[in-house]
Amino acid sequence: MYKVAVIKCNSYDYEELTGSIKRGIELVGGLSSLFTSTENILIKPNILVGDKPEKSVTTHPSLLAALSDILLSENHILCYGDSPAIGSLKRAAEKSGIKKAFDERDVKAADFETIVNVPFPKGRMLKNLPLAKGVLSADSIISVSKMKTHEFTRITGAVKNQFGCIPGLLKGEFHVKMPDIVDFCKVLYDINLYLSPKLFIMDGITAMEGNGPRSGDSINMNTILFSTDPVALDMTFCKLIDLNPEFVPSIGLYPESGNGNISFKDIEFVGDPISELINKNFIVKRKPFDRLITAKSFPPFLKNLISPKPQINYQTCKNCGKCVLQCPTEPKSVNWDKESKFNFPVYDYKSCIRCYCCQEICPHNSISIKTPFLGKLIRR
Repeated sequence: MYKVAVIKCNSYDYEELTGSIKRGIELVGGLSSLFTSTENILIKPNILVGDKPEKSVTTHPSLLAALSDILLSENHILCYGDSPAIGSLKRAAEKSGIKKAFDERDVKAADFETIVNVPFPKGRMLKNLPLAKGVLSADSIISVSKMKTHEFTRITGAVKNQFGCIPGLLKGEFHVKMPDIVDFCKVLYDINLYLSPKLFIMDGITAMEGNGPRSGDSINMNTILFSTDPVALDMTFCKLIDLNPEFVPSIGLYPESGNGNISFKDIEFVGDPISELINKNFIVKRKPFDRLITAKSFPPFLKNLISPKPQINYQTCKNCGKCVLQCPTEPKSVNWDKESKFNFPVYDYKSCIRCYCCQEICPHNSISIKTPFLGKLIRR
């Protein structure tokens, strides 16, 4: 039986946060049962980019501050880290307010730039993991994700949060090497299996719906989730937004990781009544992930005709070039027209691997995912 604590929390008020976090941790076992007093704990938030907290792109700094104070009061040694999609950890944490929250408590940033290749014979997809040195320097990890939508994986939550333990541009290289959603999720399983965070927390006081994980809309969900299992936590997220968890590849493919099935009957919900917090109108893609159209099973020309593709809205595009910078393919699948930075970016869909990194990072909500007519016809 997997236990998930569902805690209603209406704001980022420090006192309310502190009480809610203490209650949630206690309900899933308590600090003393999860960590020894001598452990060096890495707090791993979601710091996709350096956006302000009210945009709901990152884990809220107030939640991280309250969590840190609780851990420090028990004399735990803390550090924090993540690998942003663009730029350095220092810059992204600074712009999002996260650095200030940790600096005020003298919690240092871990080294998320140095790559250490770790042998992992048990890996189903990777026998060597390229991880950030700072992750490996910690004795244990608390993963603190943000409740958000995601075009590639439907939601981004507890399981996907550990992908940020791979430094910088290497994340883009993984998309190039493993454009198939099945293979990508197996990589997520390998990372989670090796790192095995002891506690997973999801910040859902405000969440992101719609065109996530950066360009969606902030919405109040008034909850914080706690568990020692990432899949159970993500399934609870699905229940809160009335989404079939089988539509989420990092959940639907979980049996292929060798860890078997998890169903809702295997999850014990503790804390506040989950039924009172469900939002059936939450905007999220409510369709199965596409296992038919993968880089392995379809030739590129056919994939181009039927698979969902990123499209730019040139009425709102600011020509900032973030999509070009983030595109992991070589040559770029999205680049300035005629290679002039004075022109708007255009796509070469023949080389596009459908990783949606461009949509993920666009700061102006100018990139959305559209399915061609033939693709819609096949899916009917």
